[in-house]
Formats: sequence, structure tokens, C-alpha cells
Amino acid sequence: MSRKLTEKKIVLASHNAGKLREIGALLAPYGVEVVSAGALGLEEPAETETTFAGNARIKAHFAAKASGLPALSDDSGLEVDALDGAPGVYTADWAETPNGRDFPMAMAKVQALLDEKEAPTPRTGRFCCTLCLAWPDGHDEIFAGTVEGQLVWPMRGDNGFGFDPVFLPNGETETFGEMDPDKKHGMSHRAEAFRKLVAGCF
Repeated sequence: MSRKLTEKKIVLASHNAGKLREIGALLAPYGVEVVSAGALGLEEPAETETTFAGNARIKAHFAAKASGLPALSDDSGLEVDALDGAPGVYTADWAETPNGRDFPMAMAKVQALLDEKEAPTPRTGRFCCTLCLAWPDGHDEIFAGTVEGQLVWPMRGDNGFGFDPVFLPNGETETFGEMDPDKKHGMSHRAEAFRKLVAGCF
């Protein structure tokens, strides 16, 4: 049985403003205040694992120990079938530049690789999300979610973040970049993982 979250303030083990907005909105109905690791001046630990769960654990335990509060981390990424699951856990790394993350560049890289391989359409893939809720005493709970879809070009929409403008969920006509945030929050990989988190810990 999952441990229940009784505290009303947690740390989001991320410096990503987009994730803070999404996770803050998802937890707001439960009366939980979310403060980011960046706002607390916490460092970002090295993500040395090769799985979403492994990296989520690193981030959550680091933030929980440093802050003395329960910490929630999110490790997520895009798996493209024709690229053997890449970029996967390295999704954010593909966007890294000397001047910060450049996701339009990363999306163009994925498109170029798919074109180079002459990958057939639809070019299927999925967004994956693993959440880790860790307490300062070392206990943690893990929850995972996915959403299936296909990659489309050109990029569409200014909502969302990351690879959202090229991801078209199955059965939808709008990319995550075009979709109303409330609709996306109801069906995304992060939303599925959150439903499991809420069922287990609230």
C-alpha cells in the first residue's frame, strides 16, 4: 500500500518552468503548495541512470534530503518507434546548446533522422512520464504514465513545451502544442501518472 502524503507543501525537483506550471495546476485541487527546486536554490543532480524511474529517483531523493520536505520529481521524454525508442531518457539532452535548451532544434533533429531512415508514416511514438514522490526519510513511491501518438511536421501550436508542437495524440486533431492546456492536462502522460499518484498517495 502506498504511503499517504500528509504534508501540504512539497518541492518539485525541477528547474523547468513548464513542468512547475503543469504540476502546480494538477496538485492545486488537493491543497498542496508546490515550490520548485530552483526557487529554493537547490542544485540539479546529475541524471546518471538509463531509465525514467532511475532518474526520477535521483532527483526526488536529492531534493527531499536537501529541503527536508517531500519532493516530487518527473522524468519524462519522447520515444520514437522508428528511432528505436530515442531520444527517450535523453530527450532534454537532445535540446541542449551552449545557450540553453533549444527544442525547435531538437525537433528538427528528430525529423532529419526520420527522413534519413525513410521512416514510414505515421511515425509513431509516445510520451512517457515517471513520477517519484520521495520523503526525507528515504521512502519513495513511483508512478508511470504514457500517451501514444504520432509525430507530425511542421511544428504546430505555441502551447505546452518541449516536443509538444510535433506530437499528435491518437484520436486527436490537435497537437499538444495546439491543445487547450486543460484538455492536455486531462489526457497527457503526466496526467496518467498523476492519476496513479493521487490514487496511491492522497
